[in-house]
Amino acid sequence: MAGDITCGSLLQKLQLVWDEVGESDEDRDKVLYELDQECLDVYKRKVDQATNSRDLLIQALDDSKIELARLLSALGRKGCLQELKREFINVQSQIDQICGEIAGTLEVGEQVATPQVNEDDLTLERLEEFRSQLQELEKEKSNRLEKVLEYVSIVHDLCTVLGMDFLSTVTEVHSSLDDSIDDNCKSISNDTLSKLDKTVATLNEDKKLRLNKLQELAGQLYDLWDLMDAPKEERRMFNHVTCNRSASVDQVTAPGALALDLIEQAEVEVQRLDQLKYSKMKEIAFKKQTELEDIYAGAHIVIDTAAAHEKILALIEAGNIEPSELIADMDRQIAKAKEEALSRKDILDKVERWMSACEEESWLEDYNRDDNRYNSSRGAHLNLKRAEKARILVNKIPALVETLVAKTRAWEENRGLSFMYDGVPLLAMLDEYVMLRQEREEEKKRMREQKKYMEQPIHTDHEGPFGSRVTVSPNRPVSSKKVLGPKSNGVSNGTPPNRRLSVSGIQNGGHGVKSGGKDSKKDSAKTASPVNANAAASPVNANAAAVPKEDATSHVSGTDPAPNTP
Repeated sequence: MAGDITCGSLLQKLQLVWDEVGESDEDRDKVLYELDQECLDVYKRKVDQATNSRDLLIQALDDSKIELARLLSALGRKGCLQELKREFINVQSQIDQICGEIAGTLEVGEQVATPQVNEDDLTLERLEEFRSQLQELEKEKSNRLEKVLEYVSIVHDLCTVLGMDFLSTVTEVHSSLDDSIDDNCKSISNDTLSKLDKTVATLNEDKKLRLNKLQELAGQLYDLWDLMDAPKEERRMFNHVTCNRSASVDQVTAPGALALDLIEQAEVEVQRLDQLKYSKMKEIAFKKQTELEDIYAGAHIVIDTAAAHEKILALIEAGNIEPSELIADMDRQIAKAKEEALSRKDILDKVERWMSACEEESWLEDYNRDDNRYNSSRGAHLNLKRAEKARILVNKIPALVETLVAKTRAWEENRGLSFMYDGVPLLAMLDEYVMLRQEREEEKKRMREQKKYMEQPIHTDHEGPFGSRVTVSPNRPVSSKKVLGPKSNGVSNGTPPNRRLSVSGIQNGGHGVKSGGKDSKKDSAKTASPVNANAAASPVNANAAAVPKEDATSHVSGTDPAPNTP
């Protein structure tokens, strides 16, 4: 029965067992794969054992032949001696061949001269020494060939990137390095390896220099493109040049990426753009100047734009400065302007809040003087809500001004400069505003007292033009003349007529606003004088009803009196 057992029958039996236990296909494949590997390992071991046995038999046969030849020679049989001598010649010839190839005195495959054999020393020990030497040389030859092939591959890759002819480059080192020649026939000499090493070093240096040149050109292209606002379509035409702008030497591997014609193409484009830059210099410079002026305008810094334009135009027309130097200088000015604007940002933000609050303050003054503000007209409720918010904002103005003054003084002390806002010292604007605000409060107080005095009832009646007795009603105004409000001073409650120049009078010598304030006082006095005269002409009843407290205080606190209810 043992003779009937085969691999096929065992495999069939294994399949039946798997079917019974429900083994998965994945596990079956894994076991079958392991069986195949084990069988393969067994075969390999057997083949290796057979090969070793064969080599040992061959070696033993060779040794036996040599020993036989020696014995025969000792017995006077010269035929075996001649065979031993040929073995020495064969081994020594191979040694000389490899040594010649390494030294470069022999080409690969070239026949060497028959070596001289010392017939007095034809022992097996001597032959074994030659064989050991031959094995070392064969190993050295194999290592050298591997090194040569590695060099050739590197040269091929470098030539591809640099756009150079690989065949002419590599055959310049040695003609046997051509791809058409078998690897075993390639030169492995010291000279060939040295030349290959130098060639690789030279190509690597060329690659580095070309990449640096190309990256420099790419940087110039970007600068010129940005300078002249080149369209994207024009830039895309040189993507193959700019794609390696920030790449390292090892990262550049694309064929022709560093070819000379590509570098020349980039150089021509740089020269073209550089020449074009001169013709567009005026446009570019004025564009930079506009950017600079916008920064200063946004920071409310006044500069002499006309003089700056004239200076730029004179420099360009005189040709005393390189365009790149002019643009670089303007870029430095822009950077300095941005830095200056940044240092002023916090103060300017608060100035903006202050001016917005002043506008609301002005609106609130007009709203409080409107006798119809509580009518049920369309939008009245919106104005009422705005008034509530405006009062809150106006109440914050003194604290905002105080903070703004402190920050402005700190800024000036830190820089030793006056903080100018559209050509006007900001502290002067703030001082002017505080003074005007105080004057307005005094004016409001005087007007409230005058109104209170005017609205008191008269004790005695006086005779009318036809003899009738006329009583002055407390609700009838004695004078219909309107008292001029704070807006008569031309700055609308201290708010500048425009938001760029807060106090226009200061720009014209520093007297406009102050003199306007004095004039408003005179106008108010003239307006009020006839009212005061009429009021003084008649006695008043000290016990008459006064103006309600809420109405009297509304002009001071900013609150609006409640509407009269029927």
